[in-house]
Amino acid sequence: MVDETTVDRQVAPGWVLGLNRFTDFMVSDFGGGPRPWKFAWVINFQKCGTFFFLGFLMWYYQNFSTAAWVYLAIQGSYGTIWFIKDVAFPDPAWQKKITIGGGIFAFLGVLGWYWVFGWLLISGVSVPEYPLPDGAWYALCISMCMIGSVVMIAADAQKYYTLRYQRGLITDGMHRYIRHPNYLGEMLIYASFALMVWHWLPVLVLTWVWCGLFAVNMIMKEASMSRYPGWKEYKKNSKWLLPGVF
Repeated sequence: MVDETTVDRQVAPGWVLGLNRFTDFMVSDFGGGPRPWKFAWVINFQKCGTFFFLGFLMWYYQNFSTAAWVYLAIQGSYGTIWFIKDVAFPDPAWQKKITIGGGIFAFLGVLGWYWVFGWLLISGVSVPEYPLPDGAWYALCISMCMIGSVVMIAADAQKYYTLRYQRGLITDGMHRYIRHPNYLGEMLIYASFALMVWHWLPVLVLTWVWCGLFAVNMIMKEASMSRYPGWKEYKKNSKWLLPGVF
C-alpha cells in the first residue's frame, strides 16, 4: 500500500488556500450562532428530496414526456444512491456541525442549483434538440449516470474502509491509475444531468462547482497526501481524473 520512498511534500497555492477558507467559512460558520445540524443533513435533505421535487414539477407542469421520466429516474435515483452510501460509509467531512446560515448558504449557493436543472427541462424553459436521436441521447445520459455512480461509490467505499485500518496513501484499486476517482464519478453523474437538460445554465453552474469547489478540494487533498512516503512515485504513475490522459 505504501511505498517507503522519499517524501516530496507540496504546498497548495495561496489562492487555493484562500478560496478553501472562504468556502469552509460560508458553509460552516456563516452568520454565527448555534450549530443545530450536521452538514450531512443538509446534503441528504437535498439528495433525498430530489425525487419528490422532480415528481412535483412533472405534476405541476403536466409534463410526462419520456425526457422528464428519464430525468426523474437518473437524478432522483442518484439522490437515493447518495443517501444509501452516506448510511453505509459516511464521509467524515460531512459530519461536522454547521450554523443555520451555513446550512442555508450550502443549500441555496450550491445544492439548490441542481434542482434548477430539472426545473429547466420539466417546465419547458429548455426544449432540447439533442445532437443524436432522443433514444440514443437518453441511453448516453443513463449510461454516464450509472457508470459515474459506480465509480463514485467504489472509490468512496475503498477510501472509507481502507483508512479505518491503515492510514497513508491508497494506491491500488480505484486509486491505482487516477488520484481522484470519487470526483470523476461525481462529474460523470452531473454531466449526464446537464446533457439531458441541454441548456447553458447547467454548464455555467458545473463550471463554477468543478473549478471553484472540486478542483480546490483536489489540490488541497494532493497537498495533504504529499506528506506520506511514496507520494512522488504515486504521482508520477497516476493521473488526476482520466487514466493516461489528465
